[in-house]
Amino acid sequence: MLIDIRNLSIYADTPTGEVRVLDRVSLQIEEGEIHTLVGESGSGKSLIARAIMGFVNPLWRVQADRLWFRGIDLLNLTAKQRREIIGVDIAMIFQDAARYLDPNTTVLEQLREAILDEDVKAKFGQRTKAKNDYARNLLLKMGVKNWQQVLESYPFELSDGVAQKAMIATAIAHRPYLLIADEPTTAMEPTTRAQIYRLLAQLHSKFDMSILLITQDLNTIMQETDRITTIYCGQIMETGSKERMLSTPMHPYTDALNYTSLLQTEALQPRARLTTLPGLEPTLQRMPKGCRLGPRCPYARKQCIDRPEITVEKDYAYYCHFPMRANQKAQKESQS
Repeated sequence: MLIDIRNLSIYADTPTGEVRVLDRVSLQIEEGEIHTLVGESGSGKSLIARAIMGFVNPLWRVQADRLWFRGIDLLNLTAKQRREIIGVDIAMIFQDAARYLDPNTTVLEQLREAILDEDVKAKFGQRTKAKNDYARNLLLKMGVKNWQQVLESYPFELSDGVAQKAMIATAIAHRPYLLIADEPTTAMEPTTRAQIYRLLAQLHSKFDMSILLITQDLNTIMQETDRITTIYCGQIMETGSKERMLSTPMHPYTDALNYTSLLQTEALQPRARLTTLPGLEPTLQRMPKGCRLGPRCPYARKQCIDRPEITVEKDYAYYCHFPMRANQKAQKESQS
């Protein structure tokens, strides 16, 4: 097991008191797996990534039964020990790459900083040249043909797609075990998005690198995704294989995400209304009790004020008192 998270909760201070932003989240990522985490804005998906990386607000309280990376308890590491893992064995790329790259230094300088001496294995006087060659090869692997121009450029001089490729090159310089991609293609054109996803798939295949892809909807998942996990308002809803989650999900939230995806709306007639969940997401200060989807769920009942326990069946798991299979059965019985 590469990543093993059990009952991760993160508490934030608000004017009305402490709020549980992440509510007992559990997530497992296998070695060599592409795992996609899907949720709307504010669902807490990026906060899970930041908890793995150790980027959580120091004023917030982090609590977990287990937050392990390759058997190492990340919560018990010192700051120095955590830094030895982050950026080397675990790397992260963000949306709007030009914003996260240093605007005051060239791409070459930033790549050289990311490349460790042990990566080039050159003598002291030859390390600079060796790192320059390594940086060039990294960009070539990213599919950057005008690598010389890109190496000499500052981040703000690059297009969105090239800047993202430069950030990926920086992240994988040491060939990490896990690459976290936090909405890496947001606001990109479809062709550029396809290039970035194709690149990530090639890295996964070539280096057997695990990838945690974070996205807002099911339209932007990678074709090579092995498993999908859905999250809503800090609670995990469901996790399972890509095929299962896209065809026969058990949780109403995953089902709603499927119906709002482009794949399902292509058959809509002109001027027809899009299928969406009723209501609005709750604010941090007014989180519902029990299942946080309850006020918006068409199948919610009184029992939903208690948070459902996990139900595990073969290759998938979900948190729901009234899963889709039971709801569909009840509807058929009522019609008959």
